[in-house]
Amino acid sequence: MNLIWATRGRTWGFRFLLNGGFPDPLATYEVAFAGTEGVSSLCARVGPNVALRFPDPLGRRDDAGRIIPHDIVVLPPLDEEVRTVDDGVLRIWPRLAHAFELAWDAPKPPSPGDVRASLA
Repeated sequence: MNLIWATRGRTWGFRFLLNGGFPDPLATYEVAFAGTEGVSSLCARVGPNVALRFPDPLGRRDDAGRIIPHDIVVLPPLDEEVRTVDDGVLRIWPRLAHAFELAWDAPKPPSPGDVRASLA
């Protein structure tokens, strides 16, 4: 799946669960989300990609009580499907929901390879 996805689980901190096929997705992620710290929901085109952020649709919170955020860089060609946060929740989240259900309460985060396998 052509996505970079960063989130946190109940007990594990912010991690990349999907890397968009990049050996190191951090640079692409940082460009997409530059200047958006503190913004809880957003959908913004950044070059060929879309930066998408929304709180967990089920309202899940980590052990510290923080709402779980989902930061997703939507890469081409999926970028054409997402123009608003609602588009992202309706079109992208269903593709990730099961993988997150398996991962979020785990004691340690899964690897991007494990997440990709759970999406198949």
